[in-house]
Amino acid sequence: MSLRVYAIAYLIFLYAPIVLLPLFAFNDATIIAFPLSGFTTEWFSALKTNGSLHGALTNSLIIAGCTAVFSTLLGMCAARAAAMSHFPGKGGITGFVMLPLVLPEIIVAVSLLVILRQVLGLDLGNWTIIMAHVLICTPFSIAILNGAFGNLDPSMEEAALDLGESRWSAFRLVTLPLVMPGIISSMLISFTISLDEFIIAFFLTGSDPTLPVYIWGLLRFPAQLPVVMALGTILVALSIILLTIAELFRRRGIKRSGAKDTGGFL
Repeated sequence: MSLRVYAIAYLIFLYAPIVLLPLFAFNDATIIAFPLSGFTTEWFSALKTNGSLHGALTNSLIIAGCTAVFSTLLGMCAARAAAMSHFPGKGGITGFVMLPLVLPEIIVAVSLLVILRQVLGLDLGNWTIIMAHVLICTPFSIAILNGAFGNLDPSMEEAALDLGESRWSAFRLVTLPLVMPGIISSMLISFTISLDEFIIAFFLTGSDPTLPVYIWGLLRFPAQLPVVMALGTILVALSIILLTIAELFRRRGIKRSGAKDTGGFL
């Protein structure tokens, strides 16, 4: 009973602020306070005519899309090597690759800023953010794809090799279709993480901000708070949809491989 009460209290504490987003997004007052004064969709309509917002959204979509592709490709290579190969120091190498999961993002952001600007002399822009986001999203991709590759029966690919297929064609025709749900799940998770990430983007953005950085800039203007609430409502809904789709693909992959489901995102 006490555990149930704790779980309910924890969920309320965690999600109550998110529930308040749509409440104030549809409130017709510019002051964020109770009681609500009325219902309006004006703040959502204001998003359609905001050119700066559209530019920031475009940047974020480009960055998130590139991050999803690159981090998933790197995650596939690492997960396949971890599942199919045995070599000295594999555990230590895997631990170093997964290290960004536990490092504070502010430390990663400052370190990357120093390296990219002071050491390499690169200009800040979308590609610097993409490189940083790939760094932090690849461990998530590996964690997802480790399960996809680990649940495969190696004899299936070996049978394809015995039948005359090359190593690449056996991977493409046998292994890749079986792990495809995990790949799609990895891409969706990486896309969501990159789209929502603020700290690293704040340090490494150039003249064109990402959407989270643009939202942070709006917070300096109290009259724009309802617009931020409206935009936040859309982002929360989009994140929930993407995570749900990713979880469905993850469960589909586990079901296809016949492995036991040990838990997921939802």
